Amino acid sequence: MASSTTKPIFTPPSTTLTSSSSSSSQPPTRSSLLSFLRNTASTPISLKLSHSHPSFRSLSIRNATKTIESAETSPVSKVGGKDTINSQETKPTILVSEKLGEAGLELLRNFGDVDCSYDLSQEDLCKKIASCDALIVRSGTKVTRQVFEAAKGKLKVVGRAGVGIDNVDLQAATEFGCLVVNAPTANTVAAAEHGIALLASMARNVAQADASMKAGQWQRNKYVGVSLVGKTLAVMGFGKVGSEVARRAKGLGMEVVTHDPYAPADRARAIGVEVVSFDQAISTADFISLHMPLTPATKKVFNDDSFAKVKKGVRIINVARGGVIDEEALVRALDSGKVAQAALDVFTEEPPPKDSKLVQHERVTVTPHLGASTKEAQEGVAIEIAEAVVGALKGELAATAVNAPMVPAEVLSELAPYVVLAERLGRLAVQLVAGGSGMKSAKVVYKSARDPDDLDTRLLRAMITKGIIEPISDSFINLVNADFTAKKKGLRISEERVVVDASPELPVFSIQVQLSNVDSKFGSAVSGGGDISIEGKVKNGIPHLTQVGSFSVDVSLEGNLILCRQVDQPGMIGQVGNILGEQNVNVSFMSVGRTARRRNAIMAIGVDEEPNLESLKKIGEVPAIEEFVFLKL
Repeated sequence: MASSTTKPIFTPPSTTLTSSSSSSSQPPTRSSLLSFLRNTASTPISLKLSHSHPSFRSLSIRNATKTIESAETSPVSKVGGKDTINSQETKPTILVSEKLGEAGLELLRNFGDVDCSYDLSQEDLCKKIASCDALIVRSGTKVTRQVFEAAKGKLKVVGRAGVGIDNVDLQAATEFGCLVVNAPTANTVAAAEHGIALLASMARNVAQADASMKAGQWQRNKYVGVSLVGKTLAVMGFGKVGSEVARRAKGLGMEVVTHDPYAPADRARAIGVEVVSFDQAISTADFISLHMPLTPATKKVFNDDSFAKVKKGVRIINVARGGVIDEEALVRALDSGKVAQAALDVFTEEPPPKDSKLVQHERVTVTPHLGASTKEAQEGVAIEIAEAVVGALKGELAATAVNAPMVPAEVLSELAPYVVLAERLGRLAVQLVAGGSGMKSAKVVYKSARDPDDLDTRLLRAMITKGIIEPISDSFINLVNADFTAKKKGLRISEERVVVDASPELPVFSIQVQLSNVDSKFGSAVSGGGDISIEGKVKNGIPHLTQVGSFSVDVSLEGNLILCRQVDQPGMIGQVGNILGEQNVNVSFMSVGRTARRRNAIMAIGVDEEPNLESLKKIGEVPAIEEFVFLKL
């Protein structure tokens, strides 16, 4: 099993130290409580599946889309006390607050009344929104809580013409029953092409030479560039844009490697790309192109420590998200010569300050977030978002939805603690995967005393998918898009239900998550079948981890978690506890599970704070500890 002290760029912060001695669910039945997703039922759209406040989870249905059974007989049907639009006799009003391509506007006009009002102030937007069924924005319009409050429940869908939805208050949208959709695919090629354009122009000093000539100078010797042929490009993130950049770089004669835990090795090999670890990627590359999302795990992942590991003279391109780079650290790396050049389309603050040292640096090429700015991409985004908005107004469940359908209150009330358990098991499982493994399949086993027909697991499945994928990507996972997102990532999630002798009052006795065909950072998490396997239960309303590989444990899934494999001998709990206590790290729970007396044991420790690296190293130096891993929840 792999062991490493590095932190993969996509993995939630975790630390692994090992001593030298270690080595498609069926459609719901008539009895299902989640009948709102059946073809013969109305499909309300409200709740984002997250750790929102319980009062948000139990909100009444404020918006509902068309009821298919009544659509054939009535142009307007009443669902939950609200009108839903089923024909052109009652056209919806669609407000477009920023410029949209004509092809998209034409689609919208064929369905509803379109109001193109640009450069609205927040006050004007709040006045207009009360009469609108849909709102389409780009990145400039802030769709705040005040906007949703002003809509008074009439606003059914917000469409973001692009990928990011930072300017939309998702929690408020959820509370007010408004579906939010985006357009994540149309600008893929444009972004990839811009990345290649920056790569080539940086290598040949095009921008600097152009500025020099326009200043009346002729400096051929100063702007000698470097060739791309035969150089190694590390593509950090092998999603839609990253893979397209890799294809184009191969055409330029470059050697390409990638780091992405979701990049199947066979798919990468098909275009001549090798999947490697984070450290291997950045330490061997001549050029590094960033294509990862901005998540807590990737924020400032390129920092002083990362730059210390790169090859001297490396060149960096970023057309992803500005926050993945510590900009002050990049300036220091440029000044020292560790990084030869950088080409940036995105910044932590946009627009960046006029006196930004990074923007003004002589060896930095900058553009004002132009990744998606081609005529073709703008038209593609316009069509994609128009289709998503029209589909939502028709009552269709959009694959690009970024918040979820409302779950009936009685189901949420019963499943609420299991929803938390499911997501946290997913988060734990993905952190146990060694970087570069390439996850392909996950299996979820539900143990329950109930008949399978009386247990609809789609909510739990969605939350497990959310736990696995959301911490390491920019995807928003919910009932609508969980399967779609998993398939897009190349991750197949299967389910199994096992009937056990337990109380039928409990919907679920336990949940087990298995990840197949991957290396583990923590060898003891691997079951006899070779899969990473963890299991949990809900006890007194609190999620607990109860099984790691073949070891039984019992620790509350709150705060952070340390798992240690050790020789079963006296004093181990005290030694580790003392190390944590010296650093003022509070232990909330501790559990030890063993296979046999005085043999191997697993110690699971819940901690409120994140131990520093020195403390973790001290734990790893305890002679009886063979391996351990720190996991963030």
